[in-house]
Amino acid sequence: MQKFKYSNTNKRYHTLDYYYKNKFKSKVFKVSLNAGFSCPNIDGTVGHGGCIYCSKTGSGEFAGNKEENIRKQFSNIKDIMLKKWPNAKYIGYFQARTNTYAPVEKLKELYEAVLEEDNVVGLNIATRPDAITEECLDYLTELNKKTYLTIELGLQTTNEKTSKLINRCHSLECFENMVKKLRNRNIDVVVHIINGLPYETKEDMLNTVKYLNNLDIQGIKIHMLSILKDTPIEKLYKKENIKILTKEEYIDIVIDQLELLRPEIVIHRITGDPKLDDLVEPNWLVKKFCVLNDIDKEMVKRDSYQGKKL
Repeated sequence: MQKFKYSNTNKRYHTLDYYYKNKFKSKVFKVSLNAGFSCPNIDGTVGHGGCIYCSKTGSGEFAGNKEENIRKQFSNIKDIMLKKWPNAKYIGYFQARTNTYAPVEKLKELYEAVLEEDNVVGLNIATRPDAITEECLDYLTELNKKTYLTIELGLQTTNEKTSKLINRCHSLECFENMVKKLRNRNIDVVVHIINGLPYETKEDMLNTVKYLNNLDIQGIKIHMLSILKDTPIEKLYKKENIKILTKEEYIDIVIDQLELLRPEIVIHRITGDPKLDDLVEPNWLVKKFCVLNDIDKEMVKRDSYQGKKL
């Protein structure tokens, strides 16, 4: 095939590394942080217990130590990453749980502490569509004027039955309204989805991507469902013997999803990255680079590329 437009490697999809290098003319890496936030579906505001797949760290397995202040976390993780990429720039990534779920004054204190660090070119803030107040939106609008800001919204699926099962505790309408509010303020939006959720079909997973392709989003993170120890989904998995996607099934679904996405949408993640000690299933997830390489190989075999079916 002709070389994929948004690539400087053999990749046939729009990688985050390619996007950052073009935008910042430099290698950029994320510094993952844990600011100790909760979630509205944990503390009883909209629900209890959190999402059924979520780990004790709130999807912050590779983030900093929440017992340390943000500057200390940032410094520790940045120094480790610099050994691999000594001339890189950084994006502060507020990763664990819901990172707009606090008073705006608290958010300012945390976000701007990171922005004061040398060579920080932006912030990525992971959150929920029901956890951004109008006051917070106003602050994010100002923040977006002085740094490169990306808001990451969890959706996971467009199937409302699945959403209820996994205890998301917000509607698809709520999600769509927040995407529109953020984009009306020119704030970039990245959406998280999960393949392999309980009882979902391949058609369900493709429908989620078809829906997102028609929204004004700038990026997507595609995860494989991880069954982690000491989570509600582990109990459900053992009780109901939930089907887990094989690596081959996952690769097939991901490639079909990529073919349905506009080429300009940046693929921030294309597989999960669980900690081995916490993982129950699927075991093939621990070999992340094998999954990535197998996706590349299968795309070549199919002569596939992002946006092919549009």
